[in-house]
Amino acid sequence: MADADTAAFAAPAILAEVKPAILTEVRPAELPRPPLVLNNRSFAWITDKICGIIEGPTPRWWWISFGLALFVASFTVAGLTYLVATGVGVWGLRSPANWGWAIVNFVFWIGIGHAGTLISAILCLLRQKWRTSINRAAEAMTIFAVVCAGIFPTFHVGRVWMAWYLFPLPNSNGIWQNFRSPLEWDVFAVSTYGTVSVLFWYVGMIPDLGVLRDRFTAAGKKFRAWFYGFFAMGWRGSNRHWSNYEMAYLILAGIATPLVLSVHTVVSFDFAVSLIPGWHTTIFPPYFVAGAIYSGFGMVLTLVLPLRAVLKLEDLVTQYHIDNMCKIALATGSMVGYSYMMEFFIAWYGANPNEGFTFINRAFGPYVWAYWTMVTCNVVVPQFFWFKSVRRNTAFVWILSILVNVGMWMERFVIIVTSLTRDFLPSSWGYFTPTVVDIFTFFGTFGVFSVLFLLFVRFLPLMPMAEIKAVTPQADAHAHPRH
Repeated sequence: MADADTAAFAAPAILAEVKPAILTEVRPAELPRPPLVLNNRSFAWITDKICGIIEGPTPRWWWISFGLALFVASFTVAGLTYLVATGVGVWGLRSPANWGWAIVNFVFWIGIGHAGTLISAILCLLRQKWRTSINRAAEAMTIFAVVCAGIFPTFHVGRVWMAWYLFPLPNSNGIWQNFRSPLEWDVFAVSTYGTVSVLFWYVGMIPDLGVLRDRFTAAGKKFRAWFYGFFAMGWRGSNRHWSNYEMAYLILAGIATPLVLSVHTVVSFDFAVSLIPGWHTTIFPPYFVAGAIYSGFGMVLTLVLPLRAVLKLEDLVTQYHIDNMCKIALATGSMVGYSYMMEFFIAWYGANPNEGFTFINRAFGPYVWAYWTMVTCNVVVPQFFWFKSVRRNTAFVWILSILVNVGMWMERFVIIVTSLTRDFLPSSWGYFTPTVVDIFTFFGTFGVFSVLFLLFVRFLPLMPMAEIKAVTPQADAHAHPRH
């Protein structure tokens, strides 16, 4: 009996020693992962670097940028004031182009905000650690872009003080919303998106706000300690706090993930459910989502690269981060280019003369300049990201990122204006020309966006300190010691 037991215990050991001969010859190569924090920076250095942006004196470049942003933002304030006092006609809304720049700018700004949710939510669920250095700035960008987007439909209603009729609230006039209209779907989709984005952004900042509270308390700055302590909600960094924080963050990531796909899908329904030639197509939802992510990453690069240089954050925002953002822009830009080709194929294959005319008119009609600018910026420009030498030239990447958003604005302009100005009835054809108020109001929103973003950079932690520390080698208890 004892011999049998010994044999039974020995059998697994014997089997474990028998290995295929190939395993003794093959040595799989271990691909080294580039570090996400360079120069083996310590936890204390990371805390001091990020908190120092807030604790230090306000630099001159910030005051200059803030003053310029306020000046540009005043264009929007002046344009909207004149619009309310005079009427929506000052926007150049003429039949047949009764939407004009308002809807173009709305869709543009909503698209800008998509990269923030993608980086924060989807990459979080996929455990992509490289998101840590850029997710906070991208989340802030999302919120500020939604604010800019909301300006246009709110004031497009004409009597802005009646905008609350968009929500299903009882009123004495017996007016009720048309829930079959995609414009009403927009109200709920965008408001939900903005609410979840604010919650996600704020919950992620709570540990960092607690750090700032403690540092200002130690420095004897009572007001700033109270201010950050109020929003830190009693954070103490205990095991229970971290457990609840991580669960809340994960739940919000799960809620926000469908919004990445649903919000711009609903925005695309503004056009896809209509019968206007060039709009009535099922390719719009994935086409719009890909374009939104493409433009969003373009804006992230536009914002992060100057901050990386000015604030000397090269150890935290590394070349690896830039490479990954360029690659995502390349992938989504290629999807957009594929969508352009499929639109022409569908128009030809569907044998609908109205659809066929619309796409020929886009490429060779009165808006030919806008169409080929769009194709150049959205199809040709991202192809530069195939080359490592381009991705390592940050100045060139920054210029390309600006061209990305020029192209995406042109795309919305081409889709909306070319279809409205050349519809079914040739006698109603026209040519849309923006007014000075149109131009001032739109370009002023870049000032509004910049003012909000500069305030964020100056007074709130630009990066999540705890998450960055978690991706450093010293955070891994099982990491190989450095020699």
